[in-house]
Amino acid sequence: MQKYFNTTGPCFSEWHYMVPPLPRLKGVELLIEQGQYFVIHAPRQSGKTTYLYALMEKINREGRYTALQVNIQPAASGVDAKEAMRIIAMQIGFHAKAAKLPDVEQPPPLSERKEELNFLRGYLTDWCSRNPKPIVLFIDEADALRDEIFLALLHQLRSGFELRRDDFPHSISLIGLRDVRDYKIRLRPEQTSLGTASPFNVKAESFFVDAFTWEEVEGLFDQYGTETGQLFPAGVKAEIYRLTQGQPWLVNAFANHIVGRILDGNVRLPITLPLVIQAREELIQRRDTHLDSLMDKLREEPVRRIVTAVINGEVLEGDRLNDAIAYTQDLGLITRKSPIRLANPIYQEIIPRVLSYGWQLSIPSDYAELAWYLKDGRLDMDALLKAFQKFYRRHSEAWLEKYDFREVGRQLLVMAFLQRVINGGGRIEREMAVGNGRCDLWIEFGPEQFVLELKLQHHSWSEEDGLEQLARYLSRLNLLHGYLLLFSTDPTQSWEQRLRWESREQDGKRITLIGM
Repeated sequence: MQKYFNTTGPCFSEWHYMVPPLPRLKGVELLIEQGQYFVIHAPRQSGKTTYLYALMEKINREGRYTALQVNIQPAASGVDAKEAMRIIAMQIGFHAKAAKLPDVEQPPPLSERKEELNFLRGYLTDWCSRNPKPIVLFIDEADALRDEIFLALLHQLRSGFELRRDDFPHSISLIGLRDVRDYKIRLRPEQTSLGTASPFNVKAESFFVDAFTWEEVEGLFDQYGTETGQLFPAGVKAEIYRLTQGQPWLVNAFANHIVGRILDGNVRLPITLPLVIQAREELIQRRDTHLDSLMDKLREEPVRRIVTAVINGEVLEGDRLNDAIAYTQDLGLITRKSPIRLANPIYQEIIPRVLSYGWQLSIPSDYAELAWYLKDGRLDMDALLKAFQKFYRRHSEAWLEKYDFREVGRQLLVMAFLQRVINGGGRIEREMAVGNGRCDLWIEFGPEQFVLELKLQHHSWSEEDGLEQLARYLSRLNLLHGYLLLFSTDPTQSWEQRLRWESREQDGKRITLIGM
């Protein structure tokens, strides 16, 4: 069959163009040799299950251990921990048959076991006593379980840990979105961290499945080029990597969309940068399962706090935010390095769009006609922002009052307005990071580029900082003019005091200061 770029489920080398999975995690096989228990975690559709299948096949081929990957997500439907442990045992039997383990290595039938409190521990002990080889067990989707079921699973695995030389799995790995270190049930602030008293304190190490490196992305595209003769030019590969930052699903989605949808499988047509731009917009608008599942997380309180801080450019303060940061990082929504920002330009584009989509549709048509802001085919940004200033005065208080993300409502309202007007005629890119103290927008319309800085006026020096920040940003982009939108946060100020339109000079740059 013709290989393709996979965006659903694990990858298989005979079906898919794929990055070699085993080199992506170093040190796992050593821990297995040592009989250790450990954790593998990463965002959804990052390659965890692909890695597990490849490692399971390698271990079983070598013949020293019985390796099995088992997805225990069905156990989440259990009415209580006792039933859930039985479902996990059923899943072990199901996956063992699917993996075609030899008969002598198959787990025992469930019918031979009596109901008991530690059902799963007993089941695993029975399997180990019958199996001629030590067992290596990969438990996938572990953190999909409800709190009490997840904790029951951890307790039963820990209680068997000391028996692993003969009567319990030699090595066990838990795989999921989250690390179990300092596991807090649902991250509720009133819960205390399990810390060193964690029911899985037998864990030796945690491994994070990171995004593809540049070399891995390049190698993936070169596989396709070698097989089909249709090459991804260097500039195209670089732009896809910039937009995705190597996120595996996004990388494959870009490639699949370009060659499979836009070019409809015609390998004689060239792959060009305009196709990347087209794919970017169409992927954002399609919002496939991967993107939708991430967007569903935005209203969870830990995620909302961190995403709000990123868009506002706020400084994160307080130890209680540490778990929220770790959780949002484990979801793959933000970077794992400072400065903390949304994980890639695609997320930076789609998250504000999702949060402001209702507003974008609700903006009165009196403001939204692009033709009103065009002069000789060029975008009149002054006219567009004067229209927004008028719109903001008339509607912002009523709209912001009912908004869940009110802390970043002003910035999102600007983005919704611009998206509604510019949509289809140009493109907008956002730059946001924790601690920046601002949100920057870069707009391309035809041959022209525009830079807007959105900043909340919290202090007397906010204006001075904004002018300096925008001048530096303009220098980085080699532009001479930009717009500073300064939003008052003082409820005692009248609209006459807030609304301004002034021209400033800062470090050789011309800046239009717009007070709101």
